[in-house]
Amino acid sequence: MSRTAPLTFEDLDAELQPLMSAGNEMLGFMPNDGLIMARKPAVLRAMQGLLQSIYMPGSVPNELKKLVGLMTSSASGCQYCQAHTEFGAFRAGIDKEKISAIWEYESHSLFSDAERAALDLARYAAMTPNGVTDEQFKNLRGYFDDEQIVELVSVIALFGFLNRWNSTFDTAIEPATKTEQSS
Repeated sequence: MSRTAPLTFEDLDAELQPLMSAGNEMLGFMPNDGLIMARKPAVLRAMQGLLQSIYMPGSVPNELKKLVGLMTSSASGCQYCQAHTEFGAFRAGIDKEKISAIWEYESHSLFSDAERAALDLARYAAMTPNGVTDEQFKNLRGYFDDEQIVELVSVIALFGFLNRWNSTFDTAIEPATKTEQSS
């Protein structure tokens, strides 16, 4: 049970209902973290804008963004975000074996060198204090330009916020995040 109860859809301000309906349509369920954010409508609206700007098509493939989100959430230990990012990676078509091997990214044959560099950045950026080194950035620049690096760091920073939000509220994980993956 979450430390702060999510609002029900019926309790949402009329202007927030379409926003949460879109989330429901995209995920297949109503996300509890959004229903908690809805207690402060400006936060929910800002989060929607941030999500849209980060996940809009860019020069970094969506699949890599999903893996970076998963690594960031896994490294930070946020169970809610781990469940959501794993679910999102699965829905994006990433192979279950690759999702399961996320912690083996440094040596597993399913990961490219570019993915290794991005996942290294995500893993060490999720640490407290931040553990990213100049050497990791140098390696990253072998595969990504500055715009792409900004895209990757945007995903990491987004999940930095969401990991703290959901861990602090102990947001209840929706059963639907596991249902589709097990089929």
